[in-house]
Parts: sequence; structure tokens; C-alpha cells
Amino acid sequence: MLVREVEERPYADGCCVRCSLIQRARHLIGDTEGPLAGVYHAIVTAPQPHSAHNWLRSGASAAILAEVAAGALPLTHEALDAHPQARAANFLRCMLVANGALAARDDALVRLETWAASRLDQLSCPEHRRILGAYARWRVLRRARQRGEAARRPRTPTRHAKTCLLSAIAFMAFLDRRGTTLARSNQDDVDVWLVEGPRSAPEVADFLDWAAERRIIEGVVVTRPGTHHAGALDDDTRWSIVARLLHDDTIDLGDRVAGCLVLLYGQQLSRIVALTRDQVTRHHDGIRLHLGVTSIEVLEPLGALLAGLADSRRAYVGIGSPAEVPWLFPGLDPGRPLTAGHLGERLRRLGIGAMPGRRAALVHLAGQLPAAVLADLLHLAPTTAVGWVRAAGGDWNTYAAQLARAAIANADE
Repeated sequence: MLVREVEERPYADGCCVRCSLIQRARHLIGDTEGPLAGVYHAIVTAPQPHSAHNWLRSGASAAILAEVAAGALPLTHEALDAHPQARAANFLRCMLVANGALAARDDALVRLETWAASRLDQLSCPEHRRILGAYARWRVLRRARQRGEAARRPRTPTRHAKTCLLSAIAFMAFLDRRGTTLARSNQDDVDVWLVEGPRSAPEVADFLDWAAERRIIEGVVVTRPGTHHAGALDDDTRWSIVARLLHDDTIDLGDRVAGCLVLLYGQQLSRIVALTRDQVTRHHDGIRLHLGVTSIEVLEPLGALLAGLADSRRAYVGIGSPAEVPWLFPGLDPGRPLTAGHLGERLRRLGIGAMPGRRAALVHLAGQLPAAVLADLLHLAPTTAVGWVRAAGGDWNTYAAQLARAAIANADE
């Protein structure tokens, strides 16, 4: 009632704030039934009309929207890519896509392609540019595109792709300093690189595998350091944090659920933020969460937390987002989920490191489950699941739901 009374107070020219917002938005957009109709509706129905007024008056994205509405800027991704105010243009892009004015695209993949082209252009040696360009085109970028198409996530993870290309560029420069080429390099060169190179030196394995497949080199092996147990959170700390997440109502509900998905189910942040509400379902036996090939029964009290998060409809309170979004963890950009980086920052404030927590959970799960079951339940690649099971020396006696029941029971005590 208070909000309604505030909205109905005169704001400008005798109009309430909502009516004044409608007038201002109509003046900026013009044709409210045209391609920008969805954007217009999202603006005039913003939960906080005063904020919407401020955005229309002084927001950099609103100024770009005015250019689009006036026809001065084409309604295309390419036009927004070329705009000098990149951050404002990207925010407007999210608004346009979320409201059906612009077709969706994989922005992370587009940025990866632009980044790769820029890095390759900086290489002064034509031979390096030729070899690394082929590697980037036929291995790194091709794999990223394939993963993006297969996973259908809102954002294609690109960090590993960048690491692989940077490692390949650095290795080629290293060979130059040693007075040799990729074709003449041998195991001694690789071994020195692994010892003297940066921490990411073992990532050159992907580049060397690619080069071996094309018969550019042969007979070299990269020994990767074991990572399954390295830096894993100790069990006592993990269970202590899980107990707090399950029972401390002062912690944000989304952070509680996300933290438990890391510490109990070993989920990556990029997969957690891509979860949608329809992946949480109610059955006669309780709450289930669809992660991989099958769904997992989520035991109480985590089941209630997960169901509460799915039902909460935590609306994006900014400007330009549709009233309903599918994401379990809605983000700051209109119609988009939270970014993995932002979620990671939130969890770190609770004492949860995503990588150590995930490793501890996967070691624990892999000690109890066959690799095939682990892969199906947690949406892991089969080779990844096999690696974790081998590292844990699993006895394969129970299933994930049984393990989660025992884990939550332990935290509940």
C-alpha cells in the first residue's frame, strides 16, 4: 500500500511517477508497438519506477537505446560491438535480447574469437602466426563452439580455451629463445619448459597433442601434475561449513544453496549459475534436482532450501528485465543469470573456495560411486569421472542419493 501511495503522488506535471515514466519511455522509444515493444513494456513496468526514470534520464545505455530507436544506430549485434561505450552497449544488448528485440547469441564465444584474433595479430613471426592460427582455429575455437552448442549454457566457459592458446604462444616463444622450432623440438625441450615455465606450463599438452596429430612433432610427452587431491578442503572444515549453510537463516538463500551444491555435489560454479527453476521438481519422494542424465533426490533440509529458492521468483530489480526469468540464480544484467565470477566472490565471503570445496566433494563421492554413475548423476565427462574414482580408490557400494542422505544427516547433528 505504501509503495502504491508513493507512486500515486504527483511526480511531474501533475502525473504520478508511473504515468510520467510511461510518457518519458514513449518519447524515447517512439513506436511502442514496433521491434522495441518488449523493451518499452519492461521499462514502464519496472519494479522501481524512480530508478527507471533516473536510467532514462542519465543512463549511458538509455542514450544508446535512443540512438537505436531513432534509427541512428542499427538494431544489430555488430553495431553494438562497434559502439565506443562497450559496457553500456553490452547492458543494452542484454535488455534487447531478454525482451525479444534482438536474437540471442553466445557473447562469450564472440569475445573469445575477438581476443584470439588480437593475440595472434600481435605475433611478429609469420611461422608462429601460421601454426598458432591453425591451432586456434581448428582446435581451440572449434572445441569451444562445439561445447557451446552441446551444453546450451547461457555463457560458454572460455577460460580454459584462453589458457591453452596462451600456453601455446608462450611455448613457441620459449622454443625461439632456445634456437629451435616446433618441428625440431624434442622431449628435452618439453621437460625444460615444464620445469622453467609458468604454473600453466603443463597446459601446453593440448597444443602438443594437436601438433602430434598433424605430424608436426612426435615422441613428446607432457606429464601433468595430479590435481584431484591437491588443495582439497579438509573434511572437518567442509562439514562445518555445510552445517552452517543448512541452518543459518541469516545467510542469503541463494548462497546457501550454491554453497551446498559445491560442497556436497562437487558442482562447478559455471554450471550452478546456469541452473533453471524447471530443473528443480517435486515428486512423491521429495525434491529432485536434475544435474546430469538423471535427477538426484535432494534430502532435507537442503531440499526445502532448494524448493524455496525455486519458488521465490527473486526478480531482477533493475531496469529492462522481463517480469519472469528462468534462472535459479538471476543476475545483474537483464534476463541473464549470475556470473560464475560473481557467485565465486559471494561464496568466498562465506569461507568457501569453489575449487578446494569441489575437489573435496568429488573425492568423497568418487570413493563411493562407480565412474559411470558419478558421470550420469553429476554431469561429468566420463573420463573426468574415471579420474576422480581412481584418485579416490572408490569402493562403489552406494549411490549419490544415499551418500547425500548420510552427508546431510551428519551436518544436521
